[in-house]
Amino acid sequence: MRKTTLTLALLASAGLAHATPADPAKSSVKFVFTQMNVPVEGQFKKFAADVAFDNAKLDASKVSIAVDLAAADAGSSDANQAMQMKEWFNTSAFPKATFTATQFKSLGAGKFQAIGQFALKGKTANLTVPFTVKPDAAKGQWFEGSFPLSRLAWKVGEGEWSDVGAVADAVQVKFKLYVPK
Repeated sequence: MRKTTLTLALLASAGLAHATPADPAKSSVKFVFTQMNVPVEGQFKKFAADVAFDNAKLDASKVSIAVDLAAADAGSSDANQAMQMKEWFNTSAFPKATFTATQFKSLGAGKFQAIGQFALKGKTANLTVPFTVKPDAAKGQWFEGSFPLSRLAWKVGEGEWSDVGAVADAVQVKFKLYVPK
């Protein structure tokens, strides 16, 4: 039994870099949507991101991000409460959105793609996320990117809120993660 546990631990860690948590004080996960033709920017005030990234060893890189959906802030208490309802994020049943990637592709000049699994409101699907990597003078790294999501494809804003005249279907997700070394 002990030998099996050791073997499994070695296999699990073989070739995979150690993940480092992003600094939440320097990092952000934001979203932009359009309501009545007016752009609204919000943010998720609580999230955790673990990153192991080496642009020379992309096959050993990985990222895992979990966003606390109940910590969504769209700028007003009414909007924040509405986002927790069943029609929107349904945070009582689905408290987190997650993205996990172990495949990466270099696009050159510090640009990359992460290919992984995105889960939101009980649905999981493949998602490709473009991002840039920039070194920091304090020996950390900045990871920045954005990607579009269709809120209706993820059943966010169902029922009376599915009318895209009031709230547009397209949501832009933007992230900036600082990962110290």
